[in-house]
Amino acid sequence: MDPVAHAVHVDDLAGSLREQMLDEALGADPLADVPGSGLSDGPGEPGGHSRIVAAVEREAGVLDAATRSAVAERIAQQALGLGPIEALLRDPQVDEVLVSGTAPVWVERDGRLEVTDVAFASEAELRETIERLLSRAGRRADESEPICDARLPDGSRVNVVLPPLAVDGPALTIRRFHPRGLAASDLVELGTWTPALHDMMRCAVRARLNVLVCGGTGSGKTTTLGALGGMIEERERVVTIEDTAELRLALPNVVRLEARPANVEGRGEVTIRGLVRNALRMRPDRIVVGEVRGPEAHDMLAALATGHDGSLSTVHAGSPAEALRRVETLALMAGLGLPHEAVRAQVCDALDLVAHQVRRPDGSRAIVEVCEVVRVAGGAGARTIYSLRDGRPVLRAAQGDRVARGLAAPSGR
Repeated sequence: MDPVAHAVHVDDLAGSLREQMLDEALGADPLADVPGSGLSDGPGEPGGHSRIVAAVEREAGVLDAATRSAVAERIAQQALGLGPIEALLRDPQVDEVLVSGTAPVWVERDGRLEVTDVAFASEAELRETIERLLSRAGRRADESEPICDARLPDGSRVNVVLPPLAVDGPALTIRRFHPRGLAASDLVELGTWTPALHDMMRCAVRARLNVLVCGGTGSGKTTTLGALGGMIEERERVVTIEDTAELRLALPNVVRLEARPANVEGRGEVTIRGLVRNALRMRPDRIVVGEVRGPEAHDMLAALATGHDGSLSTVHAGSPAEALRRVETLALMAGLGLPHEAVRAQVCDALDLVAHQVRRPDGSRAIVEVCEVVRVAGGAGARTIYSLRDGRPVLRAAQGDRVARGLAAPSGR
């Protein structure tokens, strides 16, 4: 049979059998067993896919084995809500899945984007996938709320943009969650950190210097933040604050806080700023803010400048100097009427180091520069104390007494 005709034949069979057998094949929860998709609730009972296979064998036993297998797979894709991307989500090498309407799906492997031969047959199928994914996260997207950012039960992140905002059809982005974060030693093995940088950052964390990691989208800021957090003493109490919880620090005393968007009635929103303020009442030794992107910058700076040393955060910026300017701008968004000079002084008092991470054209990540925050005529300045030149680290002594003492301290436990 012609391959196209065979595919149509399989789709028709799957469609006609799906409604007939779905309730019996999947039971009460059709999403309870989707391996590798971020939707699994645990080992539990035999999976929905095996029950679909049994039902197809019973209802369509006259078909040849290959066709029965194809029909079962197609029904599973439709019924479980993952459609054609299910196989991609089972691939451990896939870090992100990028869908734009019915165009071919793109994925990220090893830091590089590549197109696949996978595509949704229709926008209706894609919307069904989106609805099922979001329902597991307790969220929804529709014409009244066409943008949604959610976290799946396994920690993977889902972003959805619906028409009319997405011109070419619904846009779905899934960033896979890796249950074991990379430790600092792993980043050294991967070449993201050099051994010299590892020693420097270990000293900085143990000396309770306030560190800001900057970089572009996909540069690995959150991974580096997690590695820095892993260097914190186990006896310390850490409060992490994120827009979407991704950090999983292997420490015994960690409180993870996650912001909450408003519901469809526009109520119930809990912002990063509100969580930062509340964290100060939770007796933290360290505050880790996943990303500073709004007026919470002011509250974070105030906390760091008034005794909450050793805190960590990230910000989108293309250089350490730009990161400092961005934090200033975000702090001014708090709308408290503070003079710009006062905010600049606060940045100088609050931050000690800024690490700049990049993603190279080949997909690899690296921290290419670390700067100490110094006072200059215009406010906060960035003075390089670590850089990469031809792949080799170049170190420079710090000027500030606090940073110099911190980096000279022994890094062992």
